[in-house]
Amino acid sequence: MNLSDLKRNAYMPQGAGRWKGSHLKKGYMRWWHSFSGTHTVTGESRTFFVEFFIINPALGGDTPILGRHPYFRKRGMKPSYVMVKAGAFPGADGRPGKQLHAFYPLSALKTTGSPLVMQAGDCVYREDRITGYVDVTPEEAMHRSLMSDPGVMEWDLEVHKAVSCHTGILGSALFQALNALDSYWHGEGIRCFFRGSVTLDGEEYTVSGDTSYGYADKHWGRSFNRPWLQLACSRLTSSRTGRELRHSALAVNGCCPRLFFLPLRHRLMIQLTYTGEDYEFGFPGQFLSSRCRFETRDNGRRYIWHIMARNRKSLIKISGSCTKEQMLKLRYENPDGARFRSPLLAGSAGIGTIEIYRLENGRRELLDTLRMDGALCVYRSNVPAAAPTAKSR
Repeated sequence: MNLSDLKRNAYMPQGAGRWKGSHLKKGYMRWWHSFSGTHTVTGESRTFFVEFFIINPALGGDTPILGRHPYFRKRGMKPSYVMVKAGAFPGADGRPGKQLHAFYPLSALKTTGSPLVMQAGDCVYREDRITGYVDVTPEEAMHRSLMSDPGVMEWDLEVHKAVSCHTGILGSALFQALNALDSYWHGEGIRCFFRGSVTLDGEEYTVSGDTSYGYADKHWGRSFNRPWLQLACSRLTSSRTGRELRHSALAVNGCCPRLFFLPLRHRLMIQLTYTGEDYEFGFPGQFLSSRCRFETRDNGRRYIWHIMARNRKSLIKISGSCTKEQMLKLRYENPDGARFRSPLLAGSAGIGTIEIYRLENGRRELLDTLRMDGALCVYRSNVPAAAPTAKSR
């Protein structure tokens, strides 16, 4: 549902100076932002991302514990740190993507309640502004434990979160206490307007509200979803009017529910906000009245998604794809220290269409067909993570 919830977005299980909660010794939290900017000289458009990532906070202290570092691996220590991830997705011109990582100990993290303000080193998160600076030298990037490319990125951005996606009871304290999901999601800004500047490796970019096509959300839980399927787009053009829709957005996110620790069928949560009206599928209260079918195909060059969802009053068909060469392998560690056999791929060059139908008296009425451009596509296949081996430890 299109409902802002700063308290849920601020959820930071910390009180009286101590970490507490069910995900603190095995869990993660990640606040994601992606947006487009324009090169101040060439006019080239590029999509950037900034993320604040916390893993196993109760295990941390005055030193970042990097799970892939030989010292910590040898002692069987799980990862625990604050990581700021910043970078850019691959471009259509073949320009490669880049991800830069800065690590901080948990003792260096400063936070407030709701609305959340979070600071680690030079990087600051607020609901209405993000600023920061990450510098990784070529020598530092050679260390595999940092999982980083070399480079420098600086950002100073105002953020206006215009459309939200609230998952209701699926992100509640009750569901978390029951460990009902591997990963929880809250889309505080599925349609965002970013404004400010980004500098990547000495090249300056201007970020303007109407052309930023921004997105911001939060995931947290015990492990990353497997499979992970996520689509988001706010650059939508109506075939009915021929115009780009300013306050419309699509958000699709998968979840892997469990009942008494038994895995259930993978589900999708879908919200399409179209000219002020919300079309929702797969959320609480709709499990019996909504249906969703989806498939993922790999044709060797592209990942292709087909989704059809319906409830009592409406039906939507989503067809989208993203070329593999425009997707970046996002590098993370699992909370348990296991490595990924299947990478978490993300790209910002998704294209496709959304067909919207009204259902009445058993008949379908096509309301509009929307063209998607510059969609955020995140995908991870259903291949289990490899357990740490003696060599990997």
